[in-house]
Amino acid sequence: MPSKQPTRTRQAELVAAALALAAERSPAAVTTADLAQAVGITQGAVFRHFESKDAIWLAVIDFAHQALLARLHAAAAAQTLPLAALRAVFMAHVGFVVEQPGVPRVIFQELQHPEDTPLKARVRGLMQDYRSLITGLLQRAQAAKQLAPGTDLQAAAVLFIGSVQGLVMQSLLSGQVGAMRALAPAVFDLFQQAIAAPATRARSPQETLA
Repeated sequence: MPSKQPTRTRQAELVAAALALAAERSPAAVTTADLAQAVGITQGAVFRHFESKDAIWLAVIDFAHQALLARLHAAAAAQTLPLAALRAVFMAHVGFVVEQPGVPRVIFQELQHPEDTPLKARVRGLMQDYRSLITGLLQRAQAAKQLAPGTDLQAAAVLFIGSVQGLVMQSLLSGQVGAMRALAPAVFDLFQQAIAAPATRARSPQETLA
């Protein structure tokens, strides 16, 4: 007989199970019976901790929002120069996806739906906070004269985010998520070449990180 656990503990277990299953199959194909089996409780017990299946996916996005942004802010804070912080954020995001491939699967699936949903609204909130972080770092880089004169910061933010998303999408399609780690440095170097001031562009990645 399954042991009784506090709701918060069971909720965390169900979120972890949802992410693990989403990494292996389409999130739409994950059932509450699958989640119950993964956690070791009855299907009915799932609804003692979440009112619906949608509520579980909302909790998954909330987890992703908090965990990803915390990691990215920590990566940025560990660097002094803005471009080095952008590189650290890029690599930290790649590392997060390698560890949690279920997160982008949930996000990409939800964004395919034409109608607005509470889950899509949570995804927008995540993306807005992500974009704010990147834009802030680009503004700092511009103030430090690390960017080429006249760089469009909004376009640079789109390019940064698109570069990460492209890596993620290709890795999911190939089924080799871990390969992102090897490709990420070269992809960021191309991004940096596109936006960096000539003096910064000429430096090696190691000098830029100094």
